[in-house]
Amino acid sequence: MKNKKVFVSIAGNIGSGKSSLTKLIADEFKWKPYYERVNDNPYLKDFYSDMKRWSFNLQVFFLSHRFKTHKEILKKKSSVIQDRSIYEDVEIFAKNLHLMGKMNKRDYDNYRKLFKEMTSFLQPPDLLIYLRSSLPKLVRQIKLRGRDFEKNLDESYLSRLNDSYEDWINQYKSGECLIIESDKLDFVNREKDFNKIVKLIKSNLSI
Repeated sequence: MKNKKVFVSIAGNIGSGKSSLTKLIADEFKWKPYYERVNDNPYLKDFYSDMKRWSFNLQVFFLSHRFKTHKEILKKKSSVIQDRSIYEDVEIFAKNLHLMGKMNKRDYDNYRKLFKEMTSFLQPPDLLIYLRSSLPKLVRQIKLRGRDFEKNLDESYLSRLNDSYEDWINQYKSGECLIIESDKLDFVNREKDFNKIVKLIKSNLSI
């Protein structure tokens, strides 16, 4: 893939450091970054206060946003790095909301059918980077960034998401997958840690 366009997505739980790593990688390789919509998301605050009421609305919003982003990425001629893939919406978040009783079966089945139709038109990333983080690290980083709507986030919810991520990653066959064990890394503040990730990316993509 040397001198050719590459499409990389970073996957990981809430608080795993996806956005920070996306920016660092974009700066390092001069790739265009695509970030998840958080600050201007019209449903997120309501969702965290009443998951059952707003789960379907939130998931459809994210699916629509990520579908549009994914299509734009595929049309670009330059390399890109994406903060969270479209596949995580159905495999992680919607799945967990249904298992928790926060999304009923009718909405969940409808959502999965919509997801399947939309993603059938998409080419997956050349490389998926999964930031594997333990629950204590996730909780610590969520507290550090201090978003009001996340301050009462249930740890059991994060734990369920982690379990679903592991199930999904173990079965992921859509492309190359790089798993980063992030608990002992501080790629934001320690250059040597970030350089380890850069080296792994270059090796996986042959760049």
